[in-house]
Amino acid sequence: MTPLVSVLLPAFDAEPTLVPALQSVRRQTEARWECVVVDDGSEDGTPRTAEAAAATDDRFLIVRTPHRGLAAALATGLARCRGRFIARMDADDLMHRERLARQVGALEADASLAAVGCHVRLFPRAQLGRGWRSYERWLNAIDSVERVRAEAFVECPVAHPSLMIRRELLVEFGYRDRGWPEDYDLLLRLLARGHRVGIVARRLLAWRNHPARISLTDARYAPASFTACKAAFLAAHFLAGVEEYDLWGYGATGRTLRRALLAEGKRPAHVVDLHPGRLGQTIHGAAVVAPDEIPRLPRRPLVVSVAGAGPRRQIRDALTAMGLRELDDFVCAA
Repeated sequence: MTPLVSVLLPAFDAEPTLVPALQSVRRQTEARWECVVVDDGSEDGTPRTAEAAAATDDRFLIVRTPHRGLAAALATGLARCRGRFIARMDADDLMHRERLARQVGALEADASLAAVGCHVRLFPRAQLGRGWRSYERWLNAIDSVERVRAEAFVECPVAHPSLMIRRELLVEFGYRDRGWPEDYDLLLRLLARGHRVGIVARRLLAWRNHPARISLTDARYAPASFTACKAAFLAAHFLAGVEEYDLWGYGATGRTLRRALLAEGKRPAHVVDLHPGRLGQTIHGAAVVAPDEIPRLPRRPLVVSVAGAGPRRQIRDALTAMGLRELDDFVCAA
């Protein structure tokens, strides 16, 4: 029988966490699944652990490849997926038992949705610092198609191990390795083409945070790589057709994004700032102005690059009160 959902699960040296990850797939209330486990050239007991699961449940399919990295492993696994929907999963995470059922339900209820994510719970809790807890709160505050799109340049608004996507779209877009996160790249390409990505607003994924996680050890997932990804998509879409834009914020976040956009041929004409020592000055040729001067400036795309959800909320409210529209006139990009 053809499965309804293909769980696409790459694994590299994941022996310590793979058993509970696969058990969480097995206990799903939606039973019409297959799980394609791609062993990316592991040197530990990952292949043996995966084969043991397949020996007791033929819904597990094991694919072994030489070690080529995550994007290649995902592409290899995708070619073996047969389900109408593809659910991403990592070898160190845990699914809530209703994850597949609820995400399938969301996609079947709304044919306009290309994909859905869900809320997450980072664990183990004792090891989470303030930054990770703040990130979790931000991620779990995203609860609609509109919020996914509005937050897309702040950070990746969908935890990729929580993604479920229609198979035909993932086959069309695929995974690619551009030197930045392949999951963020996929999401931004989907949004750039006008596809709607929603959120099932329940914590359906336990997302393991540990020092060996690939997002913490691989340069493709470093902050600079995320910024390069944002800048490339901003330049190609929101800032397409212009060389100059206005930049709100010149702290560390704004400075980093300015440099990345400069590499894409985009430079700020004005910097909007509240610091009294900067007002009336110039920064790299851009005049520094106060927020209340925005309505008198020549109309240009405005990029808000400010850290912190609270300050961004205040800026959004202020710009909306000026008659500017988010995603048309301005975008937030942390």
